[in-house]
Amino acid sequence: MSRDRSAPEAAQPLPSALYITATPIGNRGDVTLRGLDVLKAADRVLCEDTRVTRKLLGLYGVSRPLVAYHDHNADAMRPKVMEWLAAGESIALVSDAGTPLISDPGFKLARDCRAAGLTVTAVPGASALLAALAVAGQPTDRFLFMGFLSAKAGARRAELAEVAGLRATLVLYEAPRRLAALLADAAAALPGREAVVCRELTKMFEEVTAMPIADLARHYAEIEPPKGEAVVVIGPPPAGAGAWSDAAVDAALTEALAEQSVKDAAAAVAAASGRPRKALYARAMELKGRGR
Repeated sequence: MSRDRSAPEAAQPLPSALYITATPIGNRGDVTLRGLDVLKAADRVLCEDTRVTRKLLGLYGVSRPLVAYHDHNADAMRPKVMEWLAAGESIALVSDAGTPLISDPGFKLARDCRAAGLTVTAVPGASALLAALAVAGQPTDRFLFMGFLSAKAGARRAELAEVAGLRATLVLYEAPRRLAALLADAAAALPGREAVVCRELTKMFEEVTAMPIADLARHYAEIEPPKGEAVVVIGPPPAGAGAWSDAAVDAALTEALAEQSVKDAAAAVAAASGRPRKALYARAMELKGRGR
């Protein structure tokens, strides 16, 4: 009797484990074959938003029991998930899009499962972080992923000041309404760098905008907030940036003072230039006085 090739193949049983499973970030074709196999066979699928994941699985003809697992219920759900795993179940953990645990809940679950001797395995695939690095044209041999910075301006500027002296490409995520503010703060804290904003990656209207960071900040300050979250890639300090001239320091302070307090501007330029913060604070006060 010949097999009906039009019928869906039965999913093969999965060994008990927590499967950290990547899903597409935009283009539905970017799901992996192994990812589909895991999603078809898992006893349960943990997800941030069951509505989003149900729609996503429906695109591939997959229907599995969905369990909400997010920041608001993770502490309560974690022991239950570990009980299911200890009982021999296979569980897939997905985010709304991309690779779980990258600016998404889940690392505590993976950590606690490992500590309890339960198997945790990765089912790799799409990631907005890696996709942005691939297309941005900035050095990738050393980079720091910072995720979402604080929504509060003062805290955000302090976070940028902390990494201003780091010779590495920086990668950040940002919501559309805060993008212009983030870029303005980054331009003040990280002067002279190249930067790239990546949006709608892998989708029909993919947009990659690359400019010197000050120009990029002005560009997004002049337009309506774009739709969709953005990945911001900021190149490392320019070669020779370790030796700042007095003119370069004054230019950086002036630019920072346009958006920040004297204290924050001095801190940002001190972190970027390596010069003493106290001296830069005094110089910033002089420059601010001249501008009155």
